[in-house]
Amino acid sequence: REPTGPVLVPHVGMLREAAAHAQRGRQHLAAVLFLTALALVLVALARPQVPLPVPADRAAIVLAIDVSGSMRSTDVLPNRLAAAQEAARAFIRTVPPSVRIGLVAFGGYASLLVPPTTDRQALVDAIDGLRFIRRTAIGEGLLEAVAALPGRVRPDPDGTLSVRPAGPVPPGVVILLSDGRSNTGIDAVQAAAIARRQQVAVYTVGVGQPQTPDGAWTIGGPLDETELQAIAREAGGKYFRATSAEGLRETYERLARAVGWERRPQEVTGVVGLLGGIVLAVALVLSGRVIHRLGIP
Repeated sequence: REPTGPVLVPHVGMLREAAAHAQRGRQHLAAVLFLTALALVLVALARPQVPLPVPADRAAIVLAIDVSGSMRSTDVLPNRLAAAQEAARAFIRTVPPSVRIGLVAFGGYASLLVPPTTDRQALVDAIDGLRFIRRTAIGEGLLEAVAALPGRVRPDPDGTLSVRPAGPVPPGVVILLSDGRSNTGIDAVQAAAIARRQQVAVYTVGVGQPQTPDGAWTIGGPLDETELQAIAREAGGKYFRATSAEGLRETYERLARAVGWERRPQEVTGVVGLLGGIVLAVALVLSGRVIHRLGIP
């Protein structure tokens, strides 16, 4: 409630001194802001750079998906392959559209269904059309994915690299999904070593449950992680386990954010210059108010 009469204020001298101190602070604030603006302009002239996340459009990524008969297992609903298909679609949606993605399917043999491309519809159509293949050749699937990456070469039949790519190669990543061990084709860990020699990082995803839950059935047994973990270690990547469709989708989205973006130095001259201009404008406004209050013409 507003006072209806005079208000007695003791220590008027102290209040007067505080008011004068506050006014001096405002006067100094304008000078500080002016110096700050000058410093920002000088920084802008140096053309500063800051590492910022940008789409990894220099890289290429290949998804390698196991389509062997064991992927019919229902310990991950509706089955392992259907969950993998939905996770792959989520991955494609999350990766920046300028990043190239390819698709390899493997069972007893491996097929490159889509070379690395920015055509997202072609990838979705290929994912929707995945069909089961007998047996499991994880190593063959990995080699097919590596060979599809720009600048990489296919090894000789004995696994050696008699031909080396000339010059630097763009970053390459393989994300390989499976539910168990190989039972045909080249040794998967040997294939991972070939990937490492060609500067390809391999991330492996195990889909399934280590023990079959009640009410579910599996073909070939529960998830076997040993080989997938060894592949990731050999090729400098990481291993992820997904025991549900939701967990698999989240894993692929996390991988998309990790491999679909990179930190690259970006020039921020315009941002720093704009900030300096704003600070200078505020300093001029405050200075004008101080001059008006002091009655300086």
